[in-house]
Amino acid sequence: MAEDDEGRKKKQIIKQEIINIQEGAPEWMATFSDLVTLLMCFFVLMFAMSTTQQETYKELVKSLKSALGAQAVPESGTREGLIMHPIPSEKSPENQAVDDMGAMIEKEMDEIVSEVRELVLFNKLGGEVSVTKTDAGVVITMSDLLLFSAGGTQLSPKGLEILEKVAAVLSKLAYHVKVRGHTDSEPITSSIYPSNWELSSARASTVARLLVANGVPPFYISAEGYAQYHPVATNDTAQGRAQNRRVEIVYERDSIARQFEDMYNK
Repeated sequence: MAEDDEGRKKKQIIKQEIINIQEGAPEWMATFSDLVTLLMCFFVLMFAMSTTQQETYKELVKSLKSALGAQAVPESGTREGLIMHPIPSEKSPENQAVDDMGAMIEKEMDEIVSEVRELVLFNKLGGEVSVTKTDAGVVITMSDLLLFSAGGTQLSPKGLEILEKVAAVLSKLAYHVKVRGHTDSEPITSSIYPSNWELSSARASTVARLLVANGVPPFYISAEGYAQYHPVATNDTAQGRAQNRRVEIVYERDSIARQFEDMYNK
């Protein structure tokens, strides 16, 4: 009898547990939970898209600022459907004039380089005459092997011929030109030139005189000697010393700029 009572109690406990399980969360909670989850995913997606658009907009603003000026693009964001009207550049006439002058100077330097390179190619002077455009200006470099004998200042026949052709190009230019003489570090032993200072200065003067004789206005020319103190290569090798022995014809950017300023002010 006691065993039957105990069995009935166990059955009642199991039945009650089944009832408790069935009386848990109602069935509509599953659908509601799915809906909340979908909404959360939707807002997370919207937030991610908004962040991406903001980064894209920042890049767009940065690009437009560089093209139109710092004040041409508003700092606040925009929305799709709104039209951004073009804002005129706020450059002053003075700044515009500076930009125009800079472009003219660059164009003039490029033309000088182009004409000298054409001369070099036509006369097959690669390795003996070169021209480069730098931040400081245009530099025409001529090897002393082409121009002078060792330790001398008298122009060789070939050097004379080439310098006359170079002068024909330079005589068209109304800019100040510097002729710079350079030597290697080997000391000179000469009663006429006690040091490389005198030798480099004399060579620069020789080239300057020839340019004047071939049509370059003398008031546009200056001659300078730099001795061995501005090398372009090592003085420890014969090849390096040969590169250091050179004459440079230099059109400085500042001198070209001054000529353009004088033209604007007239």
